[in-house]
Amino acid sequence: MLMDLSPSGFGDFARKVFHREFSSHYETIEFARKNAANFLSMANLLMGLSSILCTLNGSWQCAAWLLLIGFMLDLADGAVARQLNTCSALGAKLDDFADFTSFGLATALLLHTNSLLDALLVVVYVLAVLTRLCFYSSGIPFMYRGLPCPYASAILACASLLTGSHTVVLRAIFIIMILFMIDQGVYPHDKILESQLWKKMVFAGGVAMIVCSFYPLACLYHLVWSMSYILFPDVLWSFKV
Repeated sequence: MLMDLSPSGFGDFARKVFHREFSSHYETIEFARKNAANFLSMANLLMGLSSILCTLNGSWQCAAWLLLIGFMLDLADGAVARQLNTCSALGAKLDDFADFTSFGLATALLLHTNSLLDALLVVVYVLAVLTRLCFYSSGIPFMYRGLPCPYASAILACASLLTGSHTVVLRAIFIIMILFMIDQGVYPHDKILESQLWKKMVFAGGVAMIVCSFYPLACLYHLVWSMSYILFPDVLWSFKV
């Protein structure tokens, strides 16, 4: 069939092409908007899997840095989902799976020794993270029951980097973090990117530290940040818009 080359026919053809291109562009943007938070969760999952591979290959420093990147991604994905109004059951499950991989399995492998005692400690840590993710619900709006595992992971990653992966120090911190995670203590929801300006600046500072590789300043920064959440949860980190 020959195309109608009359002005009206060409105009109709141009409008159809424009409409098709516009629709395709809009669908692409809408797909990206709906899945922006999921992309961040997938990136967190990728950091966790990469950290595991680094640990298995003996690159424990790289493994710890990847966990800190995952920590920042985890803080961002929930905020993005709420801001774009794209919260979903699938997104929540993906976030939990990414958290378990990065802050459970990958973090537990930071204690890389051949000791049977350490192997048991690794198993207990993973079970503590699983328990924290699956069974702990505070029943209180904007509150967590038990220490959120991303903060435990950030502390362990920083301790590993700052101490040269000192086994005795890591054992002690592993045990402390396990106790905090299975404890019934209440912690505020860390909506850092949806709260006061200074909290957003803290997040931006954490990103800048990692991007610019200010070591060991970046480790100290994230360590103090995470410790402040544990020691002063209500005074500093309660959710306020």
